[in-house]
Amino acid sequence: MESEKVINPVVRLVAVEADYVGQRIDNFLMRELKGVPKSRIYNLLRRGEVRVNKSRAKPDYKLQTGDVVRVPPVRVAVREESAVPLGLDAGLRSAILYEDAGLLVINKPSGLAVHGGSGISLGLIEALRQMYPEQRHLELVHRLDRDTSGCVMVAKKRSVLKQLHELLKARKGVDKRYLALVGGKWPARKQQVNAPLQKNVLSSGERMVRVELEGKKSVTEYTLLRRVAGASLIEARPVTGRTHQIRVHCQYAGYPILGDDKYGDDEADANFRKLGLKRLFLHAHSLAFNLDGKRISVVAPLPPELEKVLENAGSEL
Repeated sequence: MESEKVINPVVRLVAVEADYVGQRIDNFLMRELKGVPKSRIYNLLRRGEVRVNKSRAKPDYKLQTGDVVRVPPVRVAVREESAVPLGLDAGLRSAILYEDAGLLVINKPSGLAVHGGSGISLGLIEALRQMYPEQRHLELVHRLDRDTSGCVMVAKKRSVLKQLHELLKARKGVDKRYLALVGGKWPARKQQVNAPLQKNVLSSGERMVRVELEGKKSVTEYTLLRRVAGASLIEARPVTGRTHQIRVHCQYAGYPILGDDKYGDDEADANFRKLGLKRLFLHAHSLAFNLDGKRISVVAPLPPELEKVLENAGSEL
């Protein structure tokens, strides 16, 4: 249901905090005017309703120490915010794997999007912002596909968000490892897939990723952990961080991840549905990195429903 809401009832003059020095003004406004569409924010900038130190600013202007931003009043039509269901609230609180003054790591359940949009009113980040209203700066550090479970980092401070983004850009700044069950016998000697990936949008609007020569360089390292009847449990370590990278690289290697409705194998999926598989068998198992001189290592155990599938599959005959 839509209603009209005043996002910012009066003109505000906002002094830029140290955490936001270097941030683009358009991104700064998206935080200050949560719920206002991007198009409206750019319109405010074009019309000069937003001012920095009493002067007009272009969307790519980077904030400086001492800047004062004029944030105008804005009235927009908004959808009423969905309340966080009690079950999800309790589930997310119990899924916190690590927390300190600047960072949360959550063991995200499969089926929960990391953020709302495209018909999803409530994602992980929207739920956390409602659950912890005192935390004004909660931001996703990275993303996980909706059907993938496991470790997701959420920054409580912009300074931590910037540090982690720099670490993620570095080749081995963050050691991210996933567990996946793939159809067939993954060769123990196959320890890397290096294949460029290109995002494509189909006429239906669905987003697909394919291996294409003109795509972006993409590398995933793999380790065979064990074999079960008709499948292999592998560990995947993405060296680059492309959309659907692990899933597409497994498909390209000839061993698609079980339960993958985009890049999977229907026959293999049907066999494993009989063994209780009801979701994508991909789990963000662990994270390890250094932050402010401290080593942080987090492990998300394999969910019980995936452990049960392995148990039902038994060992390779």
